[in-house]
Amino acid sequence: MFLENTLKYNKQFGWIEVICGSMFSGKTEELIRRLKRAKYANLKVEIFKPTVDVRYESDMVVSHDENEIRCTPVPAAANIPILADDCDVIGIDEAQFFDNEIVNVCNFLANKGIRVIVAGLDMDYKGNPFGPMPNLMATAEFVTKVHAICTRTGGLAQYSYRKAEDDNLVLLGETNEYEPLSRQAYFKVHQTKLNEITVNDPEQIISNNDV
Repeated sequence: MFLENTLKYNKQFGWIEVICGSMFSGKTEELIRRLKRAKYANLKVEIFKPTVDVRYESDMVVSHDENEIRCTPVPAAANIPILADDCDVIGIDEAQFFDNEIVNVCNFLANKGIRVIVAGLDMDYKGNPFGPMPNLMATAEFVTKVHAICTRTGGLAQYSYRKAEDDNLVLLGETNEYEPLSRQAYFKVHQTKLNEITVNDPEQIISNNDV
């Protein structure tokens, strides 16, 4: 469990927190929880999301449990520093949809003394690292991976299985389009494709004794 940093904000550098996981894992729920706690502490908070996310109201970040917090939609990561002036805490939802500049933006804000909380999918529907998320996780001080519950095994789910017949990388949707699956369930669904994955033969290692 993530324990929030208790140091006073005006006496330190900022930092980056990343909340990642599959769909329906509670990423946005956790983001909203942390941001509301910051507001209770009378800190100046701003929240941003990409304009591509139009599933709910354009000026709200909304979790699957219908918890919500007001936000500012932006078309690109470069817009965030302009709008984040004099903030103590910045929240960013659906970070996987931003361009790679989001990594530089988050580090720039953290270096200015701002606490930056980022939430996003760590893998796309194919099970590959999603957009800038790997680099955000690498440069963050704190990374929290949350899990959904697999609808087929009841175990922890880390994959966002796409039920809809659509090959576009970005497809906004809810339970009609996506299903959280565990490794076991995801493997069964994609068994044919996964069986085709090959691991390259290791290169022969020549020891000093053989030279």
